[in-house]
Amino acid sequence: MIQMFYSGMFAASLLCTAVYIYLWHKHYDVNFNMIFTLVPVACLGYVLQGLSESLEGLVRAVQIIYIGGCFLQLFILLSIFNLCRISLPKWLRTALYLVCVCLFFSVLTTGRMDLFYRDISYDASLGTPVLLRQYGPMHGAFYAVIILFFAAGIAAIGYSLHRKKQVPRTILYLLILPDVICMLSFFVGRRIIQTVDFVPLGYVLAELTYLLIAHRVNLYDVSDTVIDSMVQDRGIGYMSFDYRYRYLGSNSMAKQLVPGLAELAVDEPFGYKPTLRKIRHYLDSFRQEPEKNAFVYTVPGESGDESDEKIYNVNVNYLYDGIHRRGYIVTFTDDTANKKYIRLLDTYNESLQQQVEAKTRHIVEMHDNLIMSLAMMVESRDNSTGGHIKRTSEGVRILIDEIIKEGALSLSPEFCRDVVKAAPMHDLGKIAVDDAVLRKPGKFTDEEYAKMKRHAAEGARVIHEILLHTDDRSFKAVAENVAHYHHERWDGSGYPDGLAGEQIPVEARIMAVADVYDALVSRRVYKEAYDFERADRIILEGMGTQFDPGLRSAYEKARPRLEEYYRNLPET
Repeated sequence: MIQMFYSGMFAASLLCTAVYIYLWHKHYDVNFNMIFTLVPVACLGYVLQGLSESLEGLVRAVQIIYIGGCFLQLFILLSIFNLCRISLPKWLRTALYLVCVCLFFSVLTTGRMDLFYRDISYDASLGTPVLLRQYGPMHGAFYAVIILFFAAGIAAIGYSLHRKKQVPRTILYLLILPDVICMLSFFVGRRIIQTVDFVPLGYVLAELTYLLIAHRVNLYDVSDTVIDSMVQDRGIGYMSFDYRYRYLGSNSMAKQLVPGLAELAVDEPFGYKPTLRKIRHYLDSFRQEPEKNAFVYTVPGESGDESDEKIYNVNVNYLYDGIHRRGYIVTFTDDTANKKYIRLLDTYNESLQQQVEAKTRHIVEMHDNLIMSLAMMVESRDNSTGGHIKRTSEGVRILIDEIIKEGALSLSPEFCRDVVKAAPMHDLGKIAVDDAVLRKPGKFTDEEYAKMKRHAAEGARVIHEILLHTDDRSFKAVAENVAHYHHERWDGSGYPDGLAGEQIPVEARIMAVADVYDALVSRRVYKEAYDFERADRIILEGMGTQFDPGLRSAYEKARPRLEEYYRNLPET
């Protein structure tokens, strides 16, 4: 019966080890491997003990049993520290192992020296052979070490339960079981039934507990689970190389993406093979500038259509062995859906932007045409200034061109555009002047002239109301200034506010030159058109009194174009 118990425990330990091998993962703690190796060995010792027919055979069986007795508690302790994420110095791990080796060597001296057992004998009267012995000094040391390992393991678990929030609670509770079970079976089991040793049962129960731990432990290791998930994901390919660009390996996805990999043998440098030219480029670029490690890899579709192509994000990083860099790893991630979505979104945005710009241009054109129509309607009431709006607008454009060429005033392109655009609006205030004054065929009386002068301020008010809700605030300001101040004079004798010098906005100063020049060279009801020489003389004489002297050079350079423009106008 006892022999059947030992044989059953041995079979159960082998079965647990087989299950562990089936579940085995490369990221399992190495101490797990040792536990599932040593338990069947120790259980085998109990089976051999029951089959022994001599004292020598019994001693050999006991020595096999103590392979587990001396080392299992150490590997259980080391597994507890690893799972509790408590780091032990290398020298301490090595020292603990050497202590266990010394204990086991003392067991091997049984029958020759009195270190572990002394006065040993053989008793088979109870049906199962039993080794009768007296304990030596190393057996006491063995007990001390076992108790010390047990206490250290329980202390580590207790510390982690209270202080280490990132250690899984389930694992900590499970870790208590094998430690306690082995101790109970070793110190208590033998006292229940003298002829039966319950240590093999404790070992098998410990194995079952470690199977539960092994089944769950990798779920908590984020780095391992992420790597495994990436490996299983068909959308991710990876390949690795050492620092000498020797090929180390790749997954099937990478071989599909880069067919040249299938031609490489492991440890073969790929050099500058045409099929691997892009990979070489990625590695060379990363080597020169490690922070620039992202690339795009496109795989054309079978049909050659852009819609069938596959787009991958490529990342190059260092290949690590623990904390040591050993080479490079190149990762391909399928980003086709995102890239095509972004491309579609860009196309849509571009189309939408074009539509918005077209609508905006249309609205602006309608707005400008409305203002121009209003200005021309106002002009149509004035029988002395026919065509004045168009002529002065062209005069402003010509002056602005020369000002830009000179660069003396440092005017921005946007400002110049606004001045040209605002020129037709300069006399908009005449809408508020009575027809009797506006359409008078001769010179104004002082009272009539006073009414006429109000058009400048009134024009600024009208423009302010028209452009009140416009988004183009700079144009609004320019247009108001042009209307309000184009009759101001450099010497301060103008109207409506009597501004002088640079108090007058520069856009109004430019408008004044074009406005007066047109009045001089055009026929009015109260005068004939002056010739170009006389008009030029009047303009130049007014520089510094009526006009900004800083515009003299630009006007002089613009004069040939102004004369050509007016010379080509149809007779009216």
